[in-house]
Amino acid sequence: MSDLNAPEGMDLTLRTLAMPGDTNASGDIFGGWVMSQMDLAAAIRANERCNGRTVTIAANEIIFKQPVKVGDTLCVYTAVDQVGRTSMVIRIEVWARRSYTAVREKVTEARFTMVAVDKNGRPRPVDTPEA
Repeated sequence: MSDLNAPEGMDLTLRTLAMPGDTNASGDIFGGWVMSQMDLAAAIRANERCNGRTVTIAANEIIFKQPVKVGDTLCVYTAVDQVGRTSMVIRIEVWARRSYTAVREKVTEARFTMVAVDKNGRPRPVDTPEA
């Protein structure tokens, strides 16, 4: 899959395969696993934007639209929606490329708030690289 398939204004930030060990008791991929992939992608995007370390302070508006199944390729797209003095809001869309097909479906979306921190874990300005 190429970035030609990316939602408008978003970049492919993380891509991974849903495995049997990631399922819940019903056999679907556990929502917490999907959320952890979203958090990883938000951190990657935020770290790149501020040239340093960030931490997650909020995961807002998480909407699960469809289940993820074993064998699906999870594609996590991100965009920086807002930048404040020390924080950023990262918009996330997660699409599943269904196992052994070219079918792509949007499975979840959210907004994560990330804060730039220094080496001591204290908030720092987003536009000042970590020392």
